Amino acid sequence: MMTRSQQSRTSRLTRPSVAIAAAVAVTAGVVAAAPDAKTAAVAGPKLSLIAASKSVTLDSWKEDPGVYLDLGTYLTSEKGAFEFKVTRKSYKDPVVASQIIRNGKKTTTKALPAGLVKDFTGLPNFMEVSVVDAAGKSVLKKTESFCPNNASGRVRPDAPANSRYPQSCPVNPFTLGSVWGVENGWAANTYAGYYSAPVQLAAGTYTAKISVTKKYRDLFGIADKPQSVKVTVRERSWEEEEGGSGGAAAKVAPRSLHAGHAGHQAAAGHAGHQAAADPAPSGHAGHGAPARTDAPATATTGAGATFNVGHGPYPPAPPALPWALKKQAAEKQAGKDAFGAQGFSAARVGDRAGQTDGSRQAPGAQPNAKRPTGKAAVPDVPKPDLRSLPAYGITVSDGYEDVPGKDYLAFSANVWNAGPAKLVVDGFRSPGKELMDAYQYFYDAKGKQVGYTPTGTMEWDPRPGHEHWHFTDFASYRLLKADKKETVRSGKEAFCLANTDAVDYTVKNANWHPGNTDLSTACGQENSISVREVLDVGSGDTYTQDLPGQSFDITNLPNGTYYIQVLANPENRLKETNHKNNSALRKVVLGGKKGARTVKVPAHHLVNAN
Repeated sequence: MMTRSQQSRTSRLTRPSVAIAAAVAVTAGVVAAAPDAKTAAVAGPKLSLIAASKSVTLDSWKEDPGVYLDLGTYLTSEKGAFEFKVTRKSYKDPVVASQIIRNGKKTTTKALPAGLVKDFTGLPNFMEVSVVDAAGKSVLKKTESFCPNNASGRVRPDAPANSRYPQSCPVNPFTLGSVWGVENGWAANTYAGYYSAPVQLAAGTYTAKISVTKKYRDLFGIADKPQSVKVTVRERSWEEEEGGSGGAAAKVAPRSLHAGHAGHQAAAGHAGHQAAADPAPSGHAGHGAPARTDAPATATTGAGATFNVGHGPYPPAPPALPWALKKQAAEKQAGKDAFGAQGFSAARVGDRAGQTDGSRQAPGAQPNAKRPTGKAAVPDVPKPDLRSLPAYGITVSDGYEDVPGKDYLAFSANVWNAGPAKLVVDGFRSPGKELMDAYQYFYDAKGKQVGYTPTGTMEWDPRPGHEHWHFTDFASYRLLKADKKETVRSGKEAFCLANTDAVDYTVKNANWHPGNTDLSTACGQENSISVREVLDVGSGDTYTQDLPGQSFDITNLPNGTYYIQVLANPENRLKETNHKNNSALRKVVLGGKKGARTVKVPAHHLVNAN
């Protein structure tokens, strides 16, 4: 079983910072095309839809049929960035999206029509895809959302070397604010990736027509120039591939790609039955299907969404490869089967000089070389503001064969940092000691460390699904009765801090490109002597309901109304700007009978997600 350190969603919605070679050749003619009068009259950047290639080959696996329509089309942005600010005042208020148009020192805000954007996952029904077979018969017509933060790359050599925008559109149901954007001179993949379901297409040849839907063409002044791509669908089998040149990759890739699509019903056993009444770890993972799943994107896409998924027990999707790398490998492997080409390109994946394909794991910050010396002090400088999101991903189950006769209420939880300063905690271990001594650091406006204070300990968590260093007393989980008095407390109060979710990137000092997202570096190894854990401004740390400690023992609780409380910084060990906003409650209603308990999760104001 993989450790939680190995299971971080490292691929993310990738954002290659080098030109996508396949796209550049196509772009030269498309971007230069003169806009029609209607397009020219609309303020804002000039947007164009392009296709990186005239043809693509897509796979459908016999063991898990379904084709993911990554057709290699991109939306380019010229004469300015295609930028949005998306917010909601509270969970009682709807999501509001505005386009930000920058012209030199002048900034204009253009509100999108009310109700157009309902969540933070992107612009809904932005793309239209229609597919006809070799005889010209229509076999598919669908629309897809578009995340401007999707996989992207430069389309001209004088474009900015790096994009300022975040790497994905948040999907946490309790997201509060987001920033979307396609950088000036860049192109973003229009494939919906994680947000898109596979389609059923038999092996054969097809023609796909891809276009921006009319309401968005009118809204943003996009020329009506659909792209046509020839599509070859081939049927393959994991078992048949095992003996081929790409055998090793075949065994791993397809299972990872389709894990999200399959829902993990049979994966990883049964998880996390470690509540206060059952302190021993179960050694198993899974309460049925998780709240979030791996990206169903193919290994060669640039659109695999693996950021914003939280800590969980499932293996990550394989590294995403930019289109140009896939094409280059295929050309060099001419004469070999396409799977061999994929294996070759996989061997070349990685960040290095001249190539940034987004597969690099965001590194954890390095702790100070030595323990802090001198007198501890808490200076008058900006500090973090820890807040909890309401619980979600709420399920019930019995104890299965692991803990027979038990019933559990499992949930996912997130604690995030509203800023204006990041939370930095270092742990140092004396030789031979089981615990690390933990210290919180403070920084001035220029980023210089100006103080520190002891803040408890860090402990090694050996349970499957964790296996890394946890900072103690970071958060607490409690199940409250209808009168909001405590009835059950989870035994989990220690956490590894990592920036797994973009909760609100509109707050002051939000870091749109946080590091410390890779748990294998953020949380250390068993033999580590020191570790640094960081929770950046705007980001939160999600623990999914599949992990040990993410559940309450409800075996002997009567049916009725309860509240799941997620409480950040329960002992106030950490110094922050506000200790009064650390609690979040989520109402649940328990029913059923022993061994077959049920749970109803009412909407939390306008958020109707369990």
